[in-house]
Amino acid sequence: MFSRACRRIGRVRLVSYCRITGNQFSYARRDGRTDTFVGRGPVWLRSAENVLYKLDTGDAVLIPRGGHHAMLTIENTSASDVQRFDPSTGISDGVQDQADAGEGGAVDQAIIFSCCMELELGGMQPLVAAMPDVMQVSTLLETCPELRPMLEAMEREALMLQAGHAGILARLAEVVAALLVRGWVAGGCGNATGWLGALQDPRLSRAIVMMHQHPGRSWTVATLAHEARHSRSVFAQRFLEATGKPPLQYLTELRMRLALHSLSREQHSVEAVANQLGYGSLAAFSRAFKRTVGISPGAVRAAKSVDG
Repeated sequence: MFSRACRRIGRVRLVSYCRITGNQFSYARRDGRTDTFVGRGPVWLRSAENVLYKLDTGDAVLIPRGGHHAMLTIENTSASDVQRFDPSTGISDGVQDQADAGEGGAVDQAIIFSCCMELELGGMQPLVAAMPDVMQVSTLLETCPELRPMLEAMEREALMLQAGHAGILARLAEVVAALLVRGWVAGGCGNATGWLGALQDPRLSRAIVMMHQHPGRSWTVATLAHEARHSRSVFAQRFLEATGKPPLQYLTELRMRLALHSLSREQHSVEAVANQLGYGSLAAFSRAFKRTVGISPGAVRAAKSVDG
């Protein structure tokens, strides 16, 4: 049942893409999930927690929740915001090509490709919150050998710069990010606890997978217990012990996370999202959303409209 849940991790979609070359450069990103590939290294990633990760040629790293981070060619240097780069240097839609050579010859220049990603996980969107802050390819090569030919292909495209290299690198970056997520999930999601840990329980996982697949159904503790092949009382107790939450609280929080994702990233109206998630009353949905998220669904939708 755990593997059945893992098959529903959706897909990774590239939004924008930046190729940067140079002997001395540093840049910071403040938001957006990113996948960065090193065509020629070494370079260093400095995470939001101020942890340094060395990335050698052919390595890649996924930052699944985004947040502030910096890429550096010199370990302990300050970083300029990525928005300082000139947007007029595009080589195709959504693809920028930046050079900041500094001193030294071109043969010594570091080359990186930084992609802003969307993880489209559908009902499994809560997986993102459980992912590590930084997912480095080199730590998964033994358990996910299919990554290696993808990285080798990216390295070739990065160095040769033949016709169509931008589009090829963009697609390869999506595949590498998807393989990183799949490798992490297939490995048991790290030291999984909470609902991910509960997926290891064959009976509880039936109910959890059904909630994630069909969050808009009119679930009750009794119907969820039936899915888990438990009595109502045994199911409620085991679910609480495994996840730390009663079943219906878990369901409400799942629905509100999905609602937040839809309202902040898609074009659905508040009423449409409420109906999709099983709320016949817009007022009841709005109360549950504000109680869980802290702001009203209308405020989230309005912010999305302002941002475009």
